[in-house]
Amino acid sequence: MIPLSVLDLSPIVEGGDAAQSFRHTVDLAQHCERWGFGRYWLAEHHGMPGIASAATAVLIGHVAGATRRIRVGAGGVMLPNHSPLVIAEQFGTLETLYPGRIELGLGRAPGSDPATARTLRQGGGFDAADRFPQDVAELLAYFGPAKPGQAVRAVPGEGLDVPVWVLGSSHFGAQLAAQMGLPYAFASHFAPTHLHAAVELYRREFRPSPRLRRPHVMLGFNAFAADTDEEGQLLATSVQQAFAALVAGRPGRLPPPVPGYLERLPMAERVFVERSLACSAAGSPQTVRRALEDFVARTGADEVMVTSQVFDHAARLRSYELIAALL
Repeated sequence: MIPLSVLDLSPIVEGGDAAQSFRHTVDLAQHCERWGFGRYWLAEHHGMPGIASAATAVLIGHVAGATRRIRVGAGGVMLPNHSPLVIAEQFGTLETLYPGRIELGLGRAPGSDPATARTLRQGGGFDAADRFPQDVAELLAYFGPAKPGQAVRAVPGEGLDVPVWVLGSSHFGAQLAAQMGLPYAFASHFAPTHLHAAVELYRREFRPSPRLRRPHVMLGFNAFAADTDEEGQLLATSVQQAFAALVAGRPGRLPPPVPGYLERLPMAERVFVERSLACSAAGSPQTVRRALEDFVARTGADEVMVTSQVFDHAARLRSYELIAALL
């Protein structure tokens, strides 16, 4: 099995709150460190009732401070929402506090609804996404050595080796990562439509850089492991409900599992959920292993980032424990 890592949205479950989510995130990160996962990433989302990781850099620092070895990063920071200088300072500070353990994945999506995005971007709207390539280049420059006469500097940040990834779900991110010689993470765990074309484009057009000599692809994958296929399939119904609520315009907290949920959905909603979650496995460890091995064989992934949005924290821990045994 290729290297496996963890993507955590710090889900807020029905009947819970953000404080509980943060406790569960720290507990999961500590377990995943012991179980041998390579990375633990947190994702930036805003205005989502079921996701607590909005202040991503703050939560990364909290998790890094509660762990010892595992690399902790952003999967990712939505750069159009921020000044590149501020992100360089934030992640320069994190790297200074936790040297060799901090990673920065960059995305251009808003991570929110249009109204929230406009508020985040101080009226700039979605035009900010058009500056994404320039903003990435500016951010990388802040991590480089200072140049004579340089007017703006990131302190901390300057001269630090913070690994930077480009995140994406389309050709745009793949092409940018290839041109800049950066590792590429594809959001196949919820937007798999352009997966194969984007990975092929990235590998074909990759240009070596001082940061990366050969192309490197990490792919998102939903995994719900339990002792039996039936238990694993039941766990997966929580995220299925969350996606159905999202497409209906009713995002909410992560609901408890419902037996046979997918089969009872109207056909249009069922098709949307199945397409969105096509890169998934739910079941016993043997079932999850076969699905992961097939996924890697079909995509040529260099590593896989597993996300397991499970309602019950103990069941979520058990899912990742079983997945870790595949390493």
